[in-house]
Amino acid sequence: MGSIDVANVSFAYSTGPTLLADVSFKIGDGDHTALVGANGVGKTTMLRLIAGELKPTVGAIGLAGSAAFMSQMVGMQEGLSLSNLYLQLSPPRFSEAAALLRSAEERIATDPTERSNVRYANALANWEAIGGYDLEVLWAECADRAVGLPWSKVADRRTDTFSGGEQKHLALELLFRSEFDLLLLDEPDNFLDVPGKRQLAERMNASSKTILYISHDRELLAQTSQKVVTLEASGSWTLGESFAGWAEARTARHARIDDENRRWADERQRLFKHMKEMKRRAAMSDANASRARAAETRLRHFDEAQRPPDQAAEQQIDMRLTGSRTGKRTVMIEQLELTDLTFAFDTELWFGDRVAVVGRNGSGKSHFLRLLAGADVRHEGSWRLGARVVPGLFSQTHEHPELMARTIEEILTTDHIDGQVNAKGKAMALLGRYELQDAAGQPWETLSGGQQARFQILLLELGGATLLLLDEPTDNLDVASAEALEAGLATFEGTVVAVSHDRWFLRSFKNFLIFDQDGEVHHAATPERAWG
Repeated sequence: MGSIDVANVSFAYSTGPTLLADVSFKIGDGDHTALVGANGVGKTTMLRLIAGELKPTVGAIGLAGSAAFMSQMVGMQEGLSLSNLYLQLSPPRFSEAAALLRSAEERIATDPTERSNVRYANALANWEAIGGYDLEVLWAECADRAVGLPWSKVADRRTDTFSGGEQKHLALELLFRSEFDLLLLDEPDNFLDVPGKRQLAERMNASSKTILYISHDRELLAQTSQKVVTLEASGSWTLGESFAGWAEARTARHARIDDENRRWADERQRLFKHMKEMKRRAAMSDANASRARAAETRLRHFDEAQRPPDQAAEQQIDMRLTGSRTGKRTVMIEQLELTDLTFAFDTELWFGDRVAVVGRNGSGKSHFLRLLAGADVRHEGSWRLGARVVPGLFSQTHEHPELMARTIEEILTTDHIDGQVNAKGKAMALLGRYELQDAAGQPWETLSGGQQARFQILLLELGGATLLLLDEPTDNLDVASAEALEAGLATFEGTVVAVSHDRWFLRSFKNFLIFDQDGEVHHAATPERAWG
């Protein structure tokens, strides 16, 4: 089985500040441990360090057993086939054998000599010897369980043609049935609908594998974690129980740190006053000189000793989604049918509505939002926006090719405040409200998922949207960021349509547009029917 020992690890990219500082924790055989912390604090980087994709700047990481790493955007690489994804998620010996087999196949196609045939036969024998054919059977079983399709239909299918939820089901099904001892899962619940999240919780709880995972779904964390490692700017701390007790433990820890710092400051003040008094007496009589020197030494030794750690700074995120007045009717839909996804339906959304769109993966929810945002989505029937309605789309997959290879400071100064006096200062002030100022010089694609989500919301704020179309906005947001979004939506002057499977976030909605599995679309006061 697997275990992890992270000892005094620090990490910094060559062109940036220190991202992780003095992180230490241990995960035992079979432990299911949640890795939590603010967006951008380095959670994904920590998983990549453990997986061996990155090397610590300082410190060491020890692993016992074989480990598999699943990224939060697994399966979303353009042009990647399912068979190649499964090969990436399988033990390394299979990738090496598959490369030899592929090379032999290409060679025999262009050079059908006896030598090439022998090479091809040896590659086939090697594939069989390491269990390659058994692995292909497992792949077929996993694909059937995840999406209900035979391997012959999906082996060469591009993974980006599956929905986000289907991609996660395909990857997780293989990993939980794999021979790996240790699973490193980055946001495994992203893109999953509520039944999918419940199934994930059941699989995790039933697994004997060691699991270290990142998630922002508080219900999933409480249901599945046996231990919680929290990353902070100054290091890390570990809670040896479920996330259900994390908030209380964090409050108690802050109180303890405050008390330790207060007692430390009181003791230093006492030693300082004593030293000053001894020096005053020494000035009056040489008999007190040795006592004055001893008092100075005690104060110096006290200052040289390690002081208690400072409490981690609380996040202060200020999302100002202002909006503005529009016509009373925001969206008008008549006999709208999303091709191959829904039957025709009618609905109207009014100014100020807060509508949550819920349903199973693949039922057409994201297509519906993209259609309202003006994207080319196949449909029949009619829809239109009301007067002065400006749509703004938050993309679930953070797909913004126009932002690639550009720093977020550059994006703001060029696209939103270009030519203004002190444009850089205004950009930094905007980023500061979203706690992104330290990432100002980073290109969009290098931001963490949570940082990208916050920056998308900032762009919605600057774009003057009066109809917010939010596709899974809380998937990558930490608790403080999600609460800031809720606060921003509460004061937003406009209409909100949000697709979400976040049961906590959905509690703030009273109107639900249900996309049923049978293709029907209708309003409801609660989402339970769509949750299954």
